[in-house]
Amino acid sequence: MRNPENHHLVRPFRALRPIPERAQEVAAPPYDVLNTEEARALVSDNPWSFLHISKPEIDLPPGTDVYAPEVYKKAAENMSRMISEGVLERDPEPYYYIYRLRMGDHVQTGIVGAGSIDAYRKNIIRRHEFTRPDKEDDRVRQIEAVNAQTGPVFITHKPNGNLAEIITKATADDPAYSVIGEGGVEHSLWVVSDADDIQTVTDAFDELSVIYIADGHHRSAAASRVATARSDADPSYKGDESYNEFLIVCFPEKEVQILDYNRVVRDLGGLSEQEFLSRVEEVFDVKKYYAVAKPEASKEFGMYLSGQWYKLTLKAELNLKSTPMERLDISILTSHLLEPVLAISDPRIDPRIDFIGGIRGMAELEKRVNGGEWAVAFALYPTSMTELMAVADADQVMPPKSTWFEPKLADGIISLVLD
Repeated sequence: MRNPENHHLVRPFRALRPIPERAQEVAAPPYDVLNTEEARALVSDNPWSFLHISKPEIDLPPGTDVYAPEVYKKAAENMSRMISEGVLERDPEPYYYIYRLRMGDHVQTGIVGAGSIDAYRKNIIRRHEFTRPDKEDDRVRQIEAVNAQTGPVFITHKPNGNLAEIITKATADDPAYSVIGEGGVEHSLWVVSDADDIQTVTDAFDELSVIYIADGHHRSAAASRVATARSDADPSYKGDESYNEFLIVCFPEKEVQILDYNRVVRDLGGLSEQEFLSRVEEVFDVKKYYAVAKPEASKEFGMYLSGQWYKLTLKAELNLKSTPMERLDISILTSHLLEPVLAISDPRIDPRIDFIGGIRGMAELEKRVNGGEWAVAFALYPTSMTELMAVADADQVMPPKSTWFEPKLADGIISLVLD
């Protein structure tokens, strides 16, 4: 493995992106939020949707293994077709880009650039999750097949006045294009082409010294693996090849929206309801609620059991552990209730637990339990960006399904070609 001679944290790049007239057709939900059937239905009358590249099994016979070689081959064919037909074009020079997401009253605006793989390996671009080898393998094969990184990694950074000024300046003009994605979310893109502005952005990221992966750990890890393989096999390696970088969209931390990520458990671990409640009361102050018990602060939890909501508050006398990861609400719920009371020892693989993104609302928790297949639901207060950064700074790993970021970046708006 060679380390690239690239001393910048983030650099501009020559984006592959849709022409404005096709942007609405091309923009697609992220590849990992739809199953094959949903994706196939969504693009039944749209030949230019990026789902033909990100989920190409939709163009193969039903039942095709999504990891079969012909799936990745089809992705490459579809990418080539969209380029040859002029639907996707590559910019002539390296630029930065401004990406704005608008979901209802929530707006967040970030900068699209090429993040340094070297900085990722050195934990300057910091992560907070484990990755699964099978999901990494899939992304590696996808990147290699289409010779591009098509899934942007969601990054966040601490405040920086120079980045804020560039964003304000760029967004004063009309965007290159705006599209309406799933759920009515508006995705807008501006191009930063002025040489002085480009240098300002590069310098500003270098001043930040660290940035943080919010969402996209498998894409990041896959990009690093591709860079290692290509650099090791490249006799003319110089260090400035685009495979030494990965596609990022970096938002200021105060604009990022994290929703709650809730849990449902299939049974009470052999306990009666009264036995279960008694065990819970050993650790939490338990109060019946005659409305939805949505947590209003950290260390509060909602619990739905047999048609009844309860508010759980961690008892003040408990001696909380000291590391950033152990102080997370989900760590508290796991260590004090899910594991000792319900015998959920490994949430990553235990089929008795499921995870419900906060975008689906508290009603989804009630629906799951009232349906009879799940015994109890737990509502959590959203993890904060401060907590996420503290875990990453401590080189720790968050429990699975700790954060639900919303809105999500679209696929197809912008891609990074590997030269």
